[in-house]
Amino acid sequence: MAIRRHRQMCIRDMLLAGIIASSGAMVSDAIHSASDVFSTIIVMIGVHISAKKSDHDHQYGHERMECVASIVLAVVLCVTGVGIGCEGLKTIIGGQYEELAIPGILALVAAVFSIALKEWMFWYTRAAAKKVNSGALMADAWHHRSDSLSSIGALIGIFASRMGYPVFDSVASVVISLFIVKAAYDIFKDAVDKMVDKACDDETIEKMRKLISEQEGVLGIDVLRTRLFGNKIFVDIEISADGSRSLNETHAVAECVHDKIEMNFPHVKHCMVHVNPYRGV
Repeated sequence: MAIRRHRQMCIRDMLLAGIIASSGAMVSDAIHSASDVFSTIIVMIGVHISAKKSDHDHQYGHERMECVASIVLAVVLCVTGVGIGCEGLKTIIGGQYEELAIPGILALVAAVFSIALKEWMFWYTRAAAKKVNSGALMADAWHHRSDSLSSIGALIGIFASRMGYPVFDSVASVVISLFIVKAAYDIFKDAVDKMVDKACDDETIEKMRKLISEQEGVLGIDVLRTRLFGNKIFVDIEISADGSRSLNETHAVAECVHDKIEMNFPHVKHCMVHVNPYRGV
């Protein structure tokens, strides 16, 4: 709630500063930031729904609702970025730069304030995302970072305009739009990867493989599959064990592997272990 209040105050001040100081870049940056309020609401809803426990209709949980929230967020960002870019390009292509208004000093002050606030929001949200392992919240954090970079672009554009190059205010708007579209693409790609059961990174898989191999009774790893499910991981393992041992003994080996994986990898939601009789090399 505190983040949202700070953000709303920042948007209001930026928009007023942009209008009063006649800065298209500042107004564009304010519009960019205004999309954040809507985006954060989407992320909060997604995180809340994804935290719900499994039910009869969703027996594997609701984690993928975070991905849905991230995709909606990406679409909002992309539309915002394209809109801002088109407006900036119209001014640049239109020529007649001598008729463009020169931004006032208030726009410069507002841009510096905006950069500082957005950087603070990035680090604050990033820490919260790491704490709860939320992909959607981390996406929102990087959204704040893109906001900060876009405000730097606005600052440069406003400064150049005041130095006698008024078209640079519109150029800054176009640069801001590129930051927004790039952020939208990154968020969308990450969400889609988690929706289509992408495997874990190689480092995580190797750590799992090493841990499994170290367990007593494991003679080999036949299959190790992982898939991302929202902010959780599902793991399917097939191990080889001594086929002459009793069912209870091989079951104990499988249980040990299962427990070690879930204990050492907190993001693993479900681990399935199947035991095959060892057939040698």
